Amino acid sequence: MVEAVMLWNEPNNLSHWNFHLDPGWEIFAHMVRESARAIHSCNPNLPVVLGGVSSCDVDFLRLMSKLGALDAVDAVAVHGFPLDWNHWSIDEWPDRIAEAEDVAGKPVWVSEVGVSSFGAEEVQIFGLRRTYELLSGKVPRIHWYSLFDLPPTWPATTRHKEAEGSSYYRHYYMGLIKADGSPKRTVQTFLDSPGLGLCQWFHFEDPRLEEAVRWLHSLNVQHLRTGLSWSDFFRPGAQQWFDKQMRLLDPFQTTMTLCFTPDHLGLEAHYTSPPKDVQDFASFASWAVQRYAPSSPGRTIPLVSSVEQEALLHD
Repeated sequence: MVEAVMLWNEPNNLSHWNFHLDPGWEIFAHMVRESARAIHSCNPNLPVVLGGVSSCDVDFLRLMSKLGALDAVDAVAVHGFPLDWNHWSIDEWPDRIAEAEDVAGKPVWVSEVGVSSFGAEEVQIFGLRRTYELLSGKVPRIHWYSLFDLPPTWPATTRHKEAEGSSYYRHYYMGLIKADGSPKRTVQTFLDSPGLGLCQWFHFEDPRLEEAVRWLHSLNVQHLRTGLSWSDFFRPGAQQWFDKQMRLLDPFQTTMTLCFTPDHLGLEAHYTSPPKDVQDFASFASWAVQRYAPSSPGRTIPLVSSVEQEALLHD
């Protein structure tokens, strides 16, 4: 089931929000306010979470507070990758969470934290174990990033691609499962970390979806974070794909992240662009909540049946 809706992903990161088109993040803050209002009008009991802030940037949270965005949400999310990309130590996690809580005045979720096995699986094992020691019981949700390594033929979602050097290639080794489908030794460390959730993004018509569901059950995952792309919403067959994805993920307590601007609705034709009209995104958020997390007991899409789940797990 959908347990929360997250608005955007790393809005303080140029690879996810083009702040050159919105230098004060005023459009973004307006979009959050309007979208949160629209979601709460559809389901007042559904938590709305501010999209995960890259590198646990509390200055960005201060800006969101000043612009009124934090008043509209129920929690804020932060991301941290201190062993791969961030310029701070993994041992700083407790202090950074405490500062974020103080600035936001809201619960703080860690919606992405991870360590690549780019250099060695032992580094990832250490990172997962130490992260769990530092964060378990301190925040409501921890979503480890990620389940799968990125296939080598797929592009990573960054602005400058290979020009980023080794920083770019680390994106390909963040998973518990290798691109060839074999598990890393980190899987056992994850199993030894009860309550730890997972973040896994799925591309449009991603062929890994069914395999992911099998792994999520095998790993005893309860809390999952994934996304629905607003940009994909306008592809042929998008609703059928969204329905399949959300139906198969229904057994998990899922945080549904909404992000990425359609080319024709942005200030520029790029998924990182601010929308020309924030109400367009708010309307998409309303549609997603009414379809996948309605306040009434009835559902628009059917649940995956026990027979289907059994067949999936034993495929």
